[in-house]
Amino acid sequence: MRDVLDELLRRYSAGEKVALGTVVATFSSAPRAPGAAMLVAQDGTVSGSVSGGCVEGAVYELGTQVLEDGTPVLQRYGVSDDDAFAVGLTCGGIIDIYVESISAADFPEFAELAKSIQTEEPVALATIVAHPDPSRIGRHLVVWPNRTAGDLGSARAEAAIADDARGMLGTGRTGTLHYGAEGQRRGEGMSVFVSSFEPPPRMLVFGAIDFATAMARLGSYLGYRVTVCDARPIFATKSRFPDADEVVVNWPHRYLAAEVEAGRIDQRTVVAVLTHDPKFDVPVLEVALRCEAGYIGAMGSRRTHDDRMQRLRDAGLTEDELARLASPIGLDLGARTPEETAVSIAAEIISLRWGGAGKRLTEVSGRIHREP
Repeated sequence: MRDVLDELLRRYSAGEKVALGTVVATFSSAPRAPGAAMLVAQDGTVSGSVSGGCVEGAVYELGTQVLEDGTPVLQRYGVSDDDAFAVGLTCGGIIDIYVESISAADFPEFAELAKSIQTEEPVALATIVAHPDPSRIGRHLVVWPNRTAGDLGSARAEAAIADDARGMLGTGRTGTLHYGAEGQRRGEGMSVFVSSFEPPPRMLVFGAIDFATAMARLGSYLGYRVTVCDARPIFATKSRFPDADEVVVNWPHRYLAAEVEAGRIDQRTVVAVLTHDPKFDVPVLEVALRCEAGYIGAMGSRRTHDDRMQRLRDAGLTEDELARLASPIGLDLGARTPEETAVSIAAEIISLRWGGAGKRLTEVSGRIHREP
């Protein structure tokens, strides 16, 4: 929903009704992940995408139908042997798409949900997409870490779903959960799609150099909240890093230590140390390798790497802590320019996140898309 949120909120606030199609489950090589959304307005306008073009036409027709009769629909799309290129997914995947109408009457809690998403307050949305009782389909429960809003028609179901939704929110997961009709965890019959909206992951780039400019641009494109930090005010300027969300003038290790102390570093955080200057990178790596950051990489030649590793050992870091360091940073793409190097670093981050091998797809077999 996040990719169509602004348009959805604009029409909602204007009193319009829209149809929202959301990917709620995928199987095999599906083109879009759960949570991808497509909006169909009453004037025929379409925003967003659920499959990159494969089934958008069919979802558009479903959206217009839902706008007319108000009945939500859960539809599965896969490869059709008879007419694979008309509606089916030519990639061979299968996706379940839930289409519902959204308006102030249908979903009075939406405005508060949208506000939380926009202000980066962690929140999850639980929607009943299948149930033996048709009147329960389409009910919503908005779940925050400390409160809920909405009505699922069963106190028992709300308690179980809220608990599970908070667990998914804590790990940033989005997906479909299955219960008995009244929320029994081992039962069947009710399917609930939980979409997690947590703040964007952070990317901390240390070193205000040309490589950092390219890294900030690519990090922002990938959905990270990017911070560039350098102790030299003449280099650490917003004009040099227009794609960064913030540019901080501070000693890298002091800034990172303060962020760790404030609890703003988690396992989704990327730390890219691009200074390749021991007076900057060794102190900040001492902090980084002892915090919860999920990816820590450092730029430099093989000689720089060997010298840096010895300095870190001298500073008391253990071999287990040093094993967390990606150095030299990035995958072996043969990159030379700052832009190519940024792609190399991003490729390594993506590979580690999803368990990829970093090889050409022609050289590997099995599923293209992996679970995290």
